[in-house]
Amino acid sequence: MKLGIRLKQIETLVAPDYDHIWDCCCDHGFLGASLINKQRAPYIHLVDIVPELIQSLNEKLTRHIPAHPDCQWDTHCLDISRLPLSHYSGKQLVIIAGIGGDLMAQLVNDITLANPHIEIDFLLCPVHHIYTLRQQLIELNMMLKEEVLVKENKRIYEVLLLSSKPAHIADSGNKLSPVGNAIWQATSSDQQLRLIELQIAEEYLTKTRKHYQRMQYGDNDPKIQTILQAYQDITIKMQ
Repeated sequence: MKLGIRLKQIETLVAPDYDHIWDCCCDHGFLGASLINKQRAPYIHLVDIVPELIQSLNEKLTRHIPAHPDCQWDTHCLDISRLPLSHYSGKQLVIIAGIGGDLMAQLVNDITLANPHIEIDFLLCPVHHIYTLRQQLIELNMMLKEEVLVKENKRIYEVLLLSSKPAHIADSGNKLSPVGNAIWQATSSDQQLRLIELQIAEEYLTKTRKHYQRMQYGDNDPKIQTILQAYQDITIKMQ
């Protein structure tokens, strides 16, 4: 199965130096299967809380993906907040995509608090409530490795790659912003790609500002004005 634009972008941010990759909310397992086929880590885990999905996925992977000594896989039917990370050693990446930012924030919080001594990277792509998620990540002292925008089917998503171990990152410039930083900069070396990045950033910023303006009209909460002002202060740049 060919990956869509969003999943492909997520996959490109998966470095080859992880020992265990956890594809959470894996649904039909397209991303996880692609990571297995490309042998992106020695161990790849596909996780979902729906038993029928995991059973079907396990059968498909067993049938279509042969065992390989350099990349073993397993499926898990469980609550993401209860990932058994402590049962495994080495560097671990937890991928969570396709759910709201509020739920994602709670899951990241639960995983981090349950595993305070484990080095964990998170690769996140929420469908909404990104500001809520970013605030929670900042409270957890997460450090940003990379952030990008990706557009698929007329919808724009933020993709965040983060580390739960800020002490390992010396560059203070990697602190996470409540509204983003690198996503508002077109940095591609290719001029055409740079223009596309610029257009996506402008479209996303316009939609985000309009969203909080609509919220402001129906809600006198001063927090909404603070968030709106933060997005109003953003300037899109072309490097």
